[in-house]
Amino acid sequence: MRVLGVDPGLGVTGYAVIDSGLGMPKLIEAGVIRSKASLPLEKRLFELFSNFEGIVSEFNPDAMAIEELYSHYAHPKTAVIMGHVRGLFFLLAGKSGIPVYSYSATRIKKSVSGAGHASKEQVASMVATLLNFDVTDSPADVTDAIATAICHLHTVTHGDTQ
Repeated sequence: MRVLGVDPGLGVTGYAVIDSGLGMPKLIEAGVIRSKASLPLEKRLFELFSNFEGIVSEFNPDAMAIEELYSHYAHPKTAVIMGHVRGLFFLLAGKSGIPVYSYSATRIKKSVSGAGHASKEQVASMVATLLNFDVTDSPADVTDAIATAICHLHTVTHGDTQ
């Protein structure tokens, strides 16, 4: 199974393509896509959509795993913008025939580190350990996307419903 993990953001979106295997998951590709802050919202969303359309086309994932919206944003405008960003990923998945699975940040952290309130550094450390991946120069957006994909693989392979 190939999973596209997504850590959505308007300015920076992290992504990771992971294959499940006989042993540990294998990282195929990971990175960030940035949108230009100087552009209006609709152009930024289209920029993200276009870039991720290429990633989906190139890697042909079987599933997309994405972080859920927080329920307690300090600024309601942030929640609305994040809803727009998540919406473009759902649209892309629907267009591409890929099922989408949403996971809370707590569940993602628990799946990777064993603790639902793990710090970003702890998540990055576990990602490095699980995938033998050097996280030194990787932004948290990348390690969070990897953790999201791993969470989905754990859910599918272990029936993990937390």
